[in-house]
Amino acid sequence: MQRAAFTAAGLRGWDYRIHDVAPEGLGGAVALLREAEYAGANVTIPHKVRVMEHVDGVDGEASAVGAVNTICRQEGRLVGMNTDVVGLRAALAEVGVDPVGAPALVLGAGGSARAAAVALAGARVTYVARRPEAAGPLKPVLAWDDPAWHRLAASADVLVNATPLGRQGEAALPPGVEPGGAVIDLVYVRGGTPLTALAASLGRPCADGWSILVAQGAAAFTAWTGRPAPIAAMTAALDR
Repeated sequence: MQRAAFTAAGLRGWDYRIHDVAPEGLGGAVALLREAEYAGANVTIPHKVRVMEHVDGVDGEASAVGAVNTICRQEGRLVGMNTDVVGLRAALAEVGVDPVGAPALVLGAGGSARAAAVALAGARVTYVARRPEAAGPLKPVLAWDDPAWHRLAASADVLVNATPLGRQGEAALPPGVEPGGAVIDLVYVRGGTPLTALAASLGRPCADGWSILVAQGAAAFTAWTGRPAPIAAMTAALDR
């Protein structure tokens, strides 16, 4: 996706490479980004929190989320960003939900749920977690086995799946539980997930992780290059 974007933007010599970094090698990997040939990097599990210790600064949204998924080299400084929030805001616009004052239900209480919390600023959000004690600042939170959230799923303006459920084709909602409003599924699987299929069958507006992946990738592209992202080229490459 990013290589296609570089090509479409006429950025010769730019490349996007994958580096598998062990936890003990994180500091060295980030230090490598200080070399002039690098514009930045994406960061994923399990480094999104610890990487904050190795950059020179963190922007406001990454600080609010408490996690970094993008590093940008700016005038010799490494700045941590979180483009997951950008992707979520794009998804909210796609499904036509203004979060201010809206009742919302977020499944999950990890890093993705924290990004959802920032994107849903102004909404009345309830979180659902398998381990409510680990939800930290996310409040209020209900236990996964508490049926009270089933009713919230039916009445919320938007339901966000911030868990991995759906990645292997499993259902994110228990049998008989249906979303009453728009659905955003952060799991990116080509063709959608059982949750997005359910939402579509009910006529609910929905956005899947595929479009969110493009949106957050586009934000990273612009941060690195200073240019508008070629969205069509990125989407086509991802689809291929």
